[in-house]
Formats: sequence, C-alpha cells, structure tokens
Amino acid sequence: MRDLASHLLDIAQNATTAKSSQVKITIEESPTIVKITIQDNGIGMSEDVLCRVTDPFFTSRTTRKVGLGIPLLQQNSRQTGGDVHITSKPGKGTQVEAQFITSHIDCPPWGNWPQVFALLIAGHPEVHFIYTHRCQQNQFIIDTNEIRHTLEEIPLTHPKVIGFIKTMTRELLNESGSAACS
Repeated sequence: MRDLASHLLDIAQNATTAKSSQVKITIEESPTIVKITIQDNGIGMSEDVLCRVTDPFFTSRTTRKVGLGIPLLQQNSRQTGGDVHITSKPGKGTQVEAQFITSHIDCPPWGNWPQVFALLIAGHPEVHFIYTHRCQQNQFIIDTNEIRHTLEEIPLTHPKVIGFIKTMTRELLNESGSAACS
C-alpha cells in the first residue's frame, strides 16, 4: 500500500467484514510518531487466527488465498521503526494499533484520508464510525451517529452528505495542524 489512508481503509474494511456495528478510528500525531488505532466490536479472532494474521499466505476469506493487508501494514510500520500490535477476542472484537516514525524516509505519505474516510462511511452507512484525531494539543471527533441524528431523514450515502463529510474532515485536519491535510 502506498499511503496511510489506504492502510486505514483496509483495516476498517476488515472491521466491517467482521460484522462490526461500531468501528473506532483513532489517529494520534506527535512531531515524530503517528499512531493509528482501529477498534471494532465484530466477531473477533481465535488465538490460532490471531497468530497467523500477519502471514501473507493466510486469510480467513474464501474468495482468495492470500491476505496482504495486515502483513503490508506491519512491513511498512516496521520499515519506519514502528510496529503493529493486534489484540482480539472471539465475540468481542479486534483492535489493530500501528505506529509509524514520521521522520523516517520510508514512512508512507498520508494519501487522501478525508476522501477515503468519506468513502468508507458511504460504503458502510449502517456502521457507527467514531473517528478521533489528536494532533499535539488539538483534538476533534467525527461521530456518524451524531451526523445521522442531525440529518434526520437524509441518508449518509447522499452525495451532498458524503461531500460534506469529506470537506469537514479536511477542514478539521487543517485547523488541528495535522500533517494528514498536506
């Protein structure tokens, strides 16, 4: 994967595939580290699956024989001096935490996170996404249940709502001083 936004999308997609009704995405930026945490309340993984999830030749999907998302996330994180930690319990959900050393030459660029986040919501409007972004002393939260409540009858999949979410995410990233908006 070429950028952090693609990694975020892949892991969040895994969470929705795991029958999660709620996905929490937390990004914490410091001057030298980006920590990305994605936590879901899906079906979780057994110890056996959890031990094999970083093997690129293992996947729980029946549609293909390889699963590259987690192994690539781990590889890209470790290339910067960071790492990936995964915890999971069957019936309780999964948490994936990845750290990237941002000053390292191999740290992937952000990519278009506002667009990816908006598309993630559009593709899974039934999921309650809670996105928290901390950048030094600044923090913002985007909660799809709050957006749903405000919009009442207008669906999250409406093109103007998706455009609004993308614009709002970009503006909040700019205001917070995040590197994700550059």
